[in-house]
Amino acid sequence: MTNQQTEKNLTVGDIGEQGILNEILPLLDAKDAGLGPGDDAGALRVAGGEVVVSVDTIVQDQDFRLVWPSGHEHKAYDIGWKSIAQNVSDINAMGGVPTGAVVSLSMPSDVTLSWAKEFARGIAGAITSLGADRLAILGGDLSRSSEISVTTTVLGECEHGKVLRNGAKSGDLVAVAGRLGSAGAGLALLDALQDSTSWNRAVLRLVEAQCKPVPPLESGPRAAQAGASAMMDISDGLLRDAGRLARASRVSLELDRQALEVFAQRLEPAATLLKADPMEWVLRGGEDFGLLATFPAEAEIPEEFTVIGKVLRTTGRRSTIRLDGKQLDYRNGFDHFG
Repeated sequence: MTNQQTEKNLTVGDIGEQGILNEILPLLDAKDAGLGPGDDAGALRVAGGEVVVSVDTIVQDQDFRLVWPSGHEHKAYDIGWKSIAQNVSDINAMGGVPTGAVVSLSMPSDVTLSWAKEFARGIAGAITSLGADRLAILGGDLSRSSEISVTTTVLGECEHGKVLRNGAKSGDLVAVAGRLGSAGAGLALLDALQDSTSWNRAVLRLVEAQCKPVPPLESGPRAAQAGASAMMDISDGLLRDAGRLARASRVSLELDRQALEVFAQRLEPAATLLKADPMEWVLRGGEDFGLLATFPAEAEIPEEFTVIGKVLRTTGRRSTIRLDGKQLDYRNGFDHFG
């Protein structure tokens, strides 16, 4: 079978998100205008500096459900909030500050006006509550569709220079800022066939972490100023994203289980309810939109970062991620086409 025949028979589900990117990115010419695809945001050179750009889409029944199996209703406010939060997180991961956004909302014609207004209030609420004070909504688009879909493009500036994924060096420290596993635990609760009306406050906080994520927006610029050698946001799970950073930097990472236990302890309310291992959410749960960064050993790491490991040389052909010396499969995690 020829390569062309193989491509005709393959589906995007067969090769997954990373496989799709591997195939299509070489076909797209970034020209000499800045930084092309491959990091959390692109960068475009303009007169007087650079603008970083990121775009994300959330789709009903793929990224959220209006009513979850648990019976929990997903509020329009929270959908508006998350559409902003996940995008400003990408700018944050470059060490940047979000400055402008355009939002495209597609929805069925029977969606109520009150839903649309609550969605808009969620956008405004996220901008205010997350501290994205310089972020202005520049415009967008409305369209009719069979389900609710939101595409948001955010622009930003990197005052301390942009931080990429490919700068980690052997001997650097690995650190995280923000939450780990909370959104993953929240998603498991939402998908569980348990009555959400019985959830206590501790459980509801984990559900909110999934529906209304809180990226640590001040931490990206602080990390850049402190000399972070590499950085990205944790959107698809710590292991999967650590693997991306390691491959981009051509290094391996050694993680410390004891350092990660503090995050696992915060997930006990969900772990008890669902009889689950909270460390699995810490390692593989996505959508907390925290930061994964590496710093030179001599750097003064911002206090909100927790050191969870170190960067090692890659001894074989492939970058590896180890937890207390045990090699882990970092390919498992959220995949839009998996």
